[in-house]
Amino acid sequence: MSTHKVVLVTGCSTGGIGFHLCEEFAEKRCIVYATSRKLETMQGFQHDTIRAMALDVTGDEDISAVVQKILEEQGKIDIVVNNAGALAIGPVAEATIEQIRNAFEVNTFAALRVTNAVVPSMIERREGLIINIGSIGGIVTTPWNTLYCAAKAALHSITEGLSMELRPFGIKVMLVAPGGIKSNLSKNHALTFKLPPTSHYADYEERLIETMNMAANKDSTPTDAFAREVVANALATPPPPYLSLGWKTWTAYTLQWLPKQYVLELIYKAMVWRNKPT
Repeated sequence: MSTHKVVLVTGCSTGGIGFHLCEEFAEKRCIVYATSRKLETMQGFQHDTIRAMALDVTGDEDISAVVQKILEEQGKIDIVVNNAGALAIGPVAEATIEQIRNAFEVNTFAALRVTNAVVPSMIERREGLIINIGSIGGIVTTPWNTLYCAAKAALHSITEGLSMELRPFGIKVMLVAPGGIKSNLSKNHALTFKLPPTSHYADYEERLIETMNMAANKDSTPTDAFAREVVANALATPPPPYLSLGWKTWTAYTLQWLPKQYVLELIYKAMVWRNKPT
């Protein structure tokens, strides 16, 4: 069994949060298994202790095979980072059931699938850490991003429940709720986004794309800096149960303390009303 921490990270496409988390864990002498649906999306790792594996986080058999492979090679998995996610931009009233399912499949159910596969080995050893990457969107819902916010809110609730249910077995659970982080996820999505020609929101399309590009704001937190902070906390004794970092984080938390009707009106005027076609 390895004497180094063994870490499994999902959603590790080049340039994203998962990619930088892998680099930072490896920098701290961990053995890291970086996963993504396609191997070719993970290029440029700088540490030879990072091992790339293809993993479809929506498939139970795929997850089971990857987890079993790691356990056979290392004898344990110390830390799991459920980072895989997918944007779900667009007016929710026009979303198809397939789009709704996909938003929850990737942003919520995938973390549960991976957790369910890894937990038995952690229970056996009476130790382990599960890190779920949520979002400030799981705290405050914003228009055009409703499905993503809903899926992340569900993940937040599940993570809180897991933290209590797994504590008797010595397993710790950590929720990370990023704010604005510079990542390729939204940038790449914006390049191909297009509302259907029949959409009632066609006049809002430019604003929708602006919403996706918010993460590219000059004030957004650099991805490598975010990763360093997350890893430092993950390897702390004990790791914190909750961590929120990034641009606009404090705004989201401040809004929680204000009357809901006021908050909804504020967000509406900022992101919907001002976008009304002339």
